[in-house]
Amino acid sequence: MGSKIVVPLILFFICTVAILFFMPIKSAFTFTEHRVENSRVYYVPLKSTTSFQIRYVHSIHLTDVIEFYEVTANQKIRLLSMQYEDLAIGLPGYAEEGETFTVQDGVYTLTYNDNVIDSFVMLIGDVDAELAFRYLGNELNLKKQLVRGKSYTFRVAKLSFYQMLKGVNMNGKRNKAER
Repeated sequence: MGSKIVVPLILFFICTVAILFFMPIKSAFTFTEHRVENSRVYYVPLKSTTSFQIRYVHSIHLTDVIEFYEVTANQKIRLLSMQYEDLAIGLPGYAEEGETFTVQDGVYTLTYNDNVIDSFVMLIGDVDAELAFRYLGNELNLKKQLVRGKSYTFRVAKLSFYQMLKGVNMNGKRNKAER
C-alpha cells in the first residue's frame, strides 16, 4: 500500500515543479531578436516602478532625445512624451491629433494624450551614437548590451524561470546560457 501512495506523490511533485518552471510569472522589459530563428531574449526585470525612458543621440543634430514611457496595468506600453532640443529631420515641430506640443527654455516637448502600444521594433544601429534604456535610476547602454546592426522587438512580458535562465539578464548579471 505504501508504494501505491509514493509513486503518485512523486509524479505529482515532478509535474508541479515542471509547471512552475515553465509558467510565466516574472514581468520584464524584453528585447527579442527580430526576424531570426531561435531568437534570443534579453531582459530587464520589471519592479514596482512602471516608468522608463529611452535616450538616444540624434544622428544629425548630435543632441539627446529622451522618450518617456510607462507600463500599463495590462503590460502594454504607454507613450507619455518626448523631449529634444533641435527641430528638423525625424523630430516633429508641431502636434497632431491626440498630442500636445510645447517649447520651454529651448526644449521641445511632444506629449501624447493616450497612445498605448503592445510593442515596437528598435534597430541597434552600427554607428557610434548613444542609445540607452533608463530604469530605476540606471542607464543601460543598449549598444554594448545588444548586437549592433540587429533589430529587436521591445515589449513587456511575463517570463518563466526557464525563459529567464535561457535569456540574458541585462541588469549586469550574466547567465550561464549566454555565449
